[in-house]
Amino acid sequence: MDTIASLFSFITWPVSWVIVQFHTVYGAIFGPDTGWAWGLSIVSLVILIRICLIPLFVKQIKATRGMQTLQPEMKKIQERYKNDKQRQSEEMMKLYKETGTNPLSSCLPILAQSPFFFALYHVLNGIASGDTIGKINQPLLESAQKAHIFGAPLAAKFTDGASKVESLGASLTDVRVVTAVMIVLMSASQFFTQRQLMTKNVDTTVKTPFMQQQKMLMYVFPVMFAVFGINFPVGVLVYWLTTNVWTMGQQMYVIRNNPTPGSKAQASYLERLHKSVTEHGKTRRRGEKAIVKAIVAKGRERNEAERKFINGLNKAGMAAQADGNVVKNDAAVAEQSADGSTVTTAATPKRQQPKRQSKSQRQSKPAGEGEPKTSLTKSDEPQDSKPEDGKPESKPAGAAKKPAQKSGGGGRSKAQSGQRKGPQRPKSPSKK
Repeated sequence: MDTIASLFSFITWPVSWVIVQFHTVYGAIFGPDTGWAWGLSIVSLVILIRICLIPLFVKQIKATRGMQTLQPEMKKIQERYKNDKQRQSEEMMKLYKETGTNPLSSCLPILAQSPFFFALYHVLNGIASGDTIGKINQPLLESAQKAHIFGAPLAAKFTDGASKVESLGASLTDVRVVTAVMIVLMSASQFFTQRQLMTKNVDTTVKTPFMQQQKMLMYVFPVMFAVFGINFPVGVLVYWLTTNVWTMGQQMYVIRNNPTPGSKAQASYLERLHKSVTEHGKTRRRGEKAIVKAIVAKGRERNEAERKFINGLNKAGMAAQADGNVVKNDAAVAEQSADGSTVTTAATPKRQQPKRQSKSQRQSKPAGEGEPKTSLTKSDEPQDSKPEDGKPESKPAGAAKKPAQKSGGGGRSKAQSGQRKGPQRPKSPSKK
């Protein structure tokens, strides 16, 4: 570890200068030789470093969102080459190269803060060995060696012997207990950070090598912190515990307010957003508008949680706009009139079914009323079948109709198909 720390000795002087400045401030409050002054100096150094890394963290979030936009393409590649894992990996790497995305972008904050970690380790290791490094001169060195955090010296390690711990003015039991508790908390915070990323903020509909890598890191990183932690000074353990807690809180904020599409965190966020929008009638923050705008732009490619959100707005009489705003849908809700009363918007009238009549009502109607004329009714009756006075001609029941005679023919026409043969009954005499 000393060899690795020496490679980052170029940043040792700035790190030691920052610690000395914070120690000057906290020393005036708690005393220069107290563990509070030196411990809070290290914590303040962590916060300063993480604030400086916020632009890099934002870049990491954008790169992660870029990976999320590739999820449909990744899913197609998986389905196309599901029996050829090597070809599947090659097509994935080709897709990353064409779109300019980096699946290892989540490791950028860790890589960026590693120089500060090794520089701080070099400074604290110099305090433990009695060497002045950077801005840590001899008076500050003696003050740091006297500082104790919960009974453990700032430069003590879990693997130190009893003689070395006694030379720092502490007991071996206090050092072992404090360092063991800090190692456990450091590993647990790292595991919880990776676990909430995998269980809440990952699109579960698509499985990629990137997800498998994150799942492996979820178990590898805590073990690495536990193994290397026994060789870290108490001051370095304070540094890593503080940075892990910061990372955990920062990630919880991002997952809650800007979740990954298709994840469980997005479903929970859209439920809270739907409740807020229906209560206030609009999207209130810029982040909410950005998410609604992205959901509207997806169209038919929305996932289940996004479709549920849009349908919920429609049922509540609201509609999401392309600019991210949410307005009332006048075609679905009642409008407020000037005097405060509700006026329902005009809608297409429903088709009314005719009221069915009973058998007695149908029989009580006079013959011929209300009965539509059908195509079976013969409309072209012969002119000579009616008498001149307009009275209907009486015919015996069951009598067959006589076919029309040809003009100029005096004889009896031949029997047509369907007409009874033989002599026909004479017609009733008509009045002339």
